[in-house]
Amino acid sequence: MSELFEAGSVSAGMIFPTPLVSARIEDHAALNKNLSETILARETVETGISVSNQGGWHSLEFLSWCGAEGEAVLAAARDLVDKMTVMESGGGYAAAKLGWVVAAWANVNRAGDLNRPHAHGGAFWSGVYWVNDGGAADDPSLGGLLQFSDPRGVLPQMAAPHLRFALDDCLSDGAARSVQPRAGTLMLFPSWLVHEVTPYRGSHPRISVAFNFSLGGGQS
Repeated sequence: MSELFEAGSVSAGMIFPTPLVSARIEDHAALNKNLSETILARETVETGISVSNQGGWHSLEFLSWCGAEGEAVLAAARDLVDKMTVMESGGGYAAAKLGWVVAAWANVNRAGDLNRPHAHGGAFWSGVYWVNDGGAADDPSLGGLLQFSDPRGVLPQMAAPHLRFALDDCLSDGAARSVQPRAGTLMLFPSWLVHEVTPYRGSHPRISVAFNFSLGGGQS
């Protein structure tokens, strides 16, 4: 380090971070087997809707037919949401005890299916639980990645696209970041964060449960 600076006076960090929370559900193998069967059976009797999905199946809702396994997933999501949410109190922050409104739906993607970039208006936390990653956890070439867009857009790369800020978490500023699906993983992110699912190229169904936690019924 240059001797122009006082010893120990140089520091670097980040501000305005965006949360991304990941957890693994305990004993998920049996849960996922039963939940996969429930979702695939529902797909045969419900047409579903088109929202962000291009191809694939997006259920109308999830809570009324999800069974004990689906309820367990959403209970785990609620527990994680509660742990990761605080509210202002007396000049500081305290644990938030909120009556969340939960909206959830199931997704089934097959070869060629994807989800276009979107955000979840009206909600606070959104998330996904991977019931079956379709083999993508072991083979990234199968796609089906959950991809997040930098909320600052391309601004960090506009003036000098070949330059990067010399901090580990800033080397991809202005670009998208991807998360590889893995069965048994539960992920939370802010509902305003634009995200998409890249084209899936596997031969087995990629099955997930998506959800919103809001104070007034945010939808996908």
